[in-house]
Amino acid sequence: MSRNTDTDLIELLRSVKTIAVVGWSPNPGRASNSVARFLATHGYRVVPVNPGHAGKKVLGETVVAHLSDIEGRVDMVDIFRRSEKAGEVVDDALQYLDGLKAVWMQLGVVDDAAADRARAAGVKVVMDRCPAIEIPRLGL
Repeated sequence: MSRNTDTDLIELLRSVKTIAVVGWSPNPGRASNSVARFLATHGYRVVPVNPGHAGKKVLGETVVAHLSDIEGRVDMVDIFRRSEKAGEVVDDALQYLDGLKAVWMQLGVVDDAAADRARAAGVKVVMDRCPAIEIPRLGL
């Protein structure tokens, strides 16, 4: 597994504008909810992805059921799913999201095979980290 340097993370976080949060929860006590809110308050367009809540309005966006339902460009997919499900999300992202720059797997989420597939497609990968921790740490 390759490690991302601080410079890598800064460049990535400065280059993305739209982030799909896969596994978003409407529960404000869940990390996926608070991270999505954090990202939105830091100027990112956040598209929540959760089939059980599709159609609801959140953070100025409509929750979608699947990555394939997103209209417009997505720069990064932030994955809030168990490690064993992350590969499916990465494969969907690679299939449906043209121009994807990165997949970001949250704290505790690691799938080296999925990371290898993403990198082979020219997509950057961050695993086992949280952008809501990295952004303040990096002074962004």
